[in-house]
This record gives sequence, structure tokens and C-alpha cells, in this order.
Amino acid sequence: MSDDFRAIVDRFEIEALRGEFTDAGMMRDYDRFASLFTHDGVWRIPDAGVELVGGEEIRAGIERLQGLWEFFVQNVHPGVIRVDGDTATGRAYVSEFGRFRDGRSQLNYSLYHDRYRRTSDGWRFAERVYEVRYVDATPLAGSAPTSRPQERHEKG
Repeated sequence: MSDDFRAIVDRFEIEALRGEFTDAGMMRDYDRFASLFTHDGVWRIPDAGVELVGGEEIRAGIERLQGLWEFFVQNVHPGVIRVDGDTATGRAYVSEFGRFRDGRSQLNYSLYHDRYRRTSDGWRFAERVYEVRYVDATPLAGSAPTSRPQERHEKG
């Protein structure tokens, strides 16, 4: 495979990894979420005092964190990816909002600072650090639907 084509494939695979991260979190697929990290991978959210290392901690951590939310929505926008052989770095831009089970709301704009590593299973996160740039705790006026989409479609 030519170097140019390999670089395109690497970037595509890393972008797919970032998409899997958001989807696994939104769908509460905690096993898949944890599998996106290397065996010694680290997920950090400094503003929340979170540092999780390895698959077991990451899996337990995402389940605990998602359990705090009544509803939660994350939108991710592509950022830079720089590939250097079997490692890479990158950033992704994030907007999130939701309501905690205790009634507090949050909207934030943030960045993920990433380190990636090529493994026998494809590209994985070696480190993912969440940097919050803006927070708004104004109560959200809306609410989450009372049924899941598949339940609404089955009834209709």
C-alpha cells in the first residue's frame, strides 16, 4: 500500500474510532466503549476529577458516569489527526448537554486531546483527555421523551 493511501486509511480508521466512542457512550454500550482503548489506555476528565486506566476501570467509570444523567447528548466535530507510523495524535471538538438525575442541567463546549495507537485490532485510544472550554448550568427548558425511539416506532 502506498504511503499516501495508508495515510488516508489511517485517518479514516481513527475518525471511525472517534465515532464509535460517541456512539458507544450514547447507546450505553459500556463493553464496546471500553474496548476502544488500548489495554493500558487512559481516559481523563480533569474538571470532574476522573482518571480511568485500563479496560475494567474505563468500563466501570463510563457506566457510573452515564448513570448520573437523566438524559445526555454528545455531538462531536472532527478535528486534526496527525499520524506518525503506528501512533497518532488528534483533537475532536465536543458539545454536550443533558440533565443530571438530581435536576441540575449542563451545556458545555469542550475538546478531546487524543493519543492513538495502532493495535492488532486496529486503532485504539492510548489516551483521551477532556478539556472543558465553556460551561452553562442554566436549567434546560426541554425534556427527554418518556419512551425510547424503538418503542415509539413499535407503537406507531
